[in-house]
Parts: sequence; structure tokens; C-alpha cells
Amino acid sequence: MNNTDWKARKDIIIEYLTENPEIPTRTLATLLNKNHPVEFPSYDNARAVARRLRGESSDKRYEGMSIFKRTAEQKKEAMASKKIPESDYKEVMPFIMPKGNNRILVLTDIHIPYHDIDSLQIALEYGKKLNPNAILLNGDIIDMYQASRFIKDRRLRDLAGELEMVRDFLNYLKDEFECPIYFKIGNHEARWENYLRVQAPELLGIADFELSSVLQFGALGIQEIKSTQIIKAGNLSILHGHEFGQSVFSPVNAARGLYMRAKSDSLVGHHHQTSEHSEKDLNGNVVTTWSVGCLSGLSPEYMPFNKWNHGFAYVEFDEVGNFIVNNHRIINGKVR
Repeated sequence: MNNTDWKARKDIIIEYLTENPEIPTRTLATLLNKNHPVEFPSYDNARAVARRLRGESSDKRYEGMSIFKRTAEQKKEAMASKKIPESDYKEVMPFIMPKGNNRILVLTDIHIPYHDIDSLQIALEYGKKLNPNAILLNGDIIDMYQASRFIKDRRLRDLAGELEMVRDFLNYLKDEFECPIYFKIGNHEARWENYLRVQAPELLGIADFELSSVLQFGALGIQEIKSTQIIKAGNLSILHGHEFGQSVFSPVNAARGLYMRAKSDSLVGHHHQTSEHSEKDLNGNVVTTWSVGCLSGLSPEYMPFNKWNHGFAYVEFDEVGNFIVNNHRIINGKVR
């Protein structure tokens, strides 16, 4: 550890201990690792540094370095008042589509700048005829190629250019459709914050550098839906599809894989494939799941052979939650 790293870690710990000098070292280590993962990449690392600064380390090199060292009486008092610690758990609540936005044009996996212009134009023109009162951009609208964790060819794209193209597309949507736009964060949009965590952690938490600010959601009146939030359109659940993590989906079709995980009426993108699956439970209730096609190029260099197809969806729901899903394919320039 160099002197700069040590000073940065020391300053962070001093700030915590100034505010709460009697905080248990284990609790302090948990907070350091959670809130400052760059400086304290693991719980064990955070605890080791904290113990040195509090004079609790058995390593003789750190004798006389104690800061806010707890006395034996303080430790005894802390043990006597032990209780179940406060939990950091926060439930991710679903995003409820307003009842006034019950005719939804769902566009997913556009992957700008690798979008398919013809299929995107067809979806938008068809969508206008449906007279939607809401547009849901259901994740992976931007590809964020240069912010990915994969090996990149710097000659292909610049990140600023990708972001500018998405802003242009959002402005175009706003002009073409006089209705609210909802933007669900997919796994490709999540690359932005992951990029900042690794490349520029100092910018995390600064509002101007949040993706919603960079893409000008506020100026365009676009509502952001968080990466892990499930969208409820009446009794239908809508996800991007990455929320299940790295779970294996059915090799038969994505909708069947979704059914195996969700066990409820639901719709996803993410898999670039139009599919549908229905099953009846013991009570005679029919559960149906859908996966929606993409609006990006179908034969990218990294995966030229796949089961992808172009498509989009249109969802309607009523006052009591009943819904209808029209899951459209685009084949040879025609909506099916």
C-alpha cells in the first residue's frame, strides 16, 4: 500500500470514527467495504486497516498508531448492550404504470448505435397507428460498447458519440409521440455506472454524471425505471430480463425460461427473440409469458449465428388489471 492509498483510507476511517467513535470494528468494516469499494475492496481488507488505526492489531509495526481506541470499559459496555444490528436491506418496490398510461408501445433492445434502421422505423410507424398513451423503452436502448467489460476495438465507436445518438433518438421520439416516455435501465445501460465505479469512482454520486442527466431525461420529461425494478402494467409484470442474473433460460424459447423463473404473467426483452409460453396450474388458471424481439442488427460480429428476430409489443390493461399483449414480429419488412 503506498502512502497516498494509506492516507485516503485513513481519512475515510477518521471521518466515520469522528461521527461515531464507539462503532464496533466489524460494523465499521462492513460500512467501509459497502460505501467505499475502491479504497476497501473487501470486508477483510477494511477490517484489517480499521484495526490498525484503532490499535487493535497484533502487528507490532502499527503500535502507537491507535485512533479512537476503545477502552476496556467501552468494549464491556458495548458487549452488554449487544442487540441484533440494524439491517441495510431495502426492498426494491415495483414500478406501477399509471392507469392513465394503459396503452403501451414496448420497444426493447435497440442497441444504438447498432440499431436496425428499417425495423425501428417500421415499429414506430406501426406504433403510431395504435395511438399509445405511453412508450416503454424496456432496456438496452443504448449499446454502451466502449463502457463494456469486454475487450474493445477503440477504432469502432466513441462513448460520447453513442450518447449523442441516444439523445437524438429520444428527442425524435418526443417529437413523434405526444405521450409519456418511460426508460427502463437494462444491463447495457448499467454499464455506465459500472464504468464510473472502475474508471472514475470520484464521479459516483454527482448528479451531473448520472445516466439520466447525461441523456437529459429531465429536459425531455422521461421517467427513469431502475435496473432491478419490475414494472406492473395491471396484472402483467414487465422486465428487461437481466434481473434474473446469470440464470439459464430454456433452450426451447425465452418465454418458457421466463415462465420457469417467474411463474406469473410476464413479459421480457433481453433475449432478442419473439416467443410465447402458456401453462395451466392445478386451479385451472392459465399463466402466459412472452419474450419480445429486438430492434438491433441481427447478425453482429460477436454472434453471427443466433435465434434473434426483430419485433416489438403493444400492451393494454384496464382498471381492474386485465391485460392484452400483442407481441409482434417484423419479417421481411412486414409486421406480423
